[in-house]
Amino acid sequence: MDRMLDNSWFVKIVALLLAFLLYSSVPATEGKKLNEIYVPGDETTETIKDVPVNAYYDTKNLIVTGIPETVDMKITGPKSHVQNAKTLRNFEVFVDLEGAQIGNRSVKLKIRDLSDKLDAVISPSTVNISVQERTTREFSVDPEYNTSMVKDGFAASSPKVSPDKVKITGARDIIESITYVKATVDLKRPIEQTTTRDAKIQVFDRELNKLSVIVEPDSVEVTIPIKSLTKQVPINIIQKGSLPDGLVLESIEADVKDAVITADEAVLAATKAVRAEVDLSKIKESGTVTVPVIISEGIKKVSPELVKITVKVRKGEEEKQISSIPVNIRGLSPDQKVVFKDPEGGSTSLLVYGPSEKIDSIGPSDFRLFVELSGLEEGDHDVDIEVDGPQDVSWRMAKTTATVTITKTDA
Repeated sequence: MDRMLDNSWFVKIVALLLAFLLYSSVPATEGKKLNEIYVPGDETTETIKDVPVNAYYDTKNLIVTGIPETVDMKITGPKSHVQNAKTLRNFEVFVDLEGAQIGNRSVKLKIRDLSDKLDAVISPSTVNISVQERTTREFSVDPEYNTSMVKDGFAASSPKVSPDKVKITGARDIIESITYVKATVDLKRPIEQTTTRDAKIQVFDRELNKLSVIVEPDSVEVTIPIKSLTKQVPINIIQKGSLPDGLVLESIEADVKDAVITADEAVLAATKAVRAEVDLSKIKESGTVTVPVIISEGIKKVSPELVKITVKVRKGEEEKQISSIPVNIRGLSPDQKVVFKDPEGGSTSLLVYGPSEKIDSIGPSDFRLFVELSGLEEGDHDVDIEVDGPQDVSWRMAKTTATVTITKTDA
């Protein structure tokens, strides 16, 4: 054994074996395996879609257009590395334009922080860009909305925008091409009262192509003033024609007195009433007729559209004046006497009307007029004249009150 230890080659071989064993037993440090073995058959290829593209340039003074927001990237390599890159996306696709000059050019997209065990192909790998001077200008905002979303019977005034101007930043040629700056209000349902909504700003050129610019603020508040285009007006009943012979009109009345009309403001202001016409020549007896509500030109709608008119008639009557009917005294005390001051002489007249066969035969004796003086003291008094008369006629008194003077009788 001592002889073997004295042999230098033996010692070297043993040391080599120990070193190899020691190396094999040491675990991987800082994420790297010391004994990693590369197996070519373990390779795979995957496509990572929508990888963001970062651009580095003087954003304070320049605007760069033409750089895609995202790209697709195909990577090839060991499965574990490919899956790790696809899951974590711990790499960056970028374009370096530091120090770039104004103008158009083609630039290549670059990758960094990708494992050196992976091969990558970007699609597209090269893009055409335009570097332009960064410009900011102020523009007025034009509000818009779907006018058909305003309910019938209502009208909208011009929308108001707050703020009514915005600052737009972009490349000089794009800023100079701006034709429309719109704030479109998205109305989900019809409106009938003043409405305020937030609206995103959209910027277009003359051909209504949407422009990629920076807008501050990027949304505004749009208020749509709404007012009612309705008005309540009376329904006037218009009588046409005449009742047939032998009928007299007692009353005519509609079941509703007013109607609600819809029209433009000028028409509403000029309209004082609507009308319903009744043709009396077609009325044979008391009853109800349904007629349309007639509106003037410019009125778009009326409610109700139909009304019921109740017409009351009676058979024709004659009138007769009956004069010199005495006014009798009731309730006067035995120790009192009375003198009529009005009507003078204590008699008055009646206007009697009714069926002609009754009127022809009626006279003063068919009526009894009197005044009630019970409990009245000496002096002048105004008292009601009361009438007893036939049941089948009507009358109107020439005087309804009498003025009398009550005095004591002589002892």
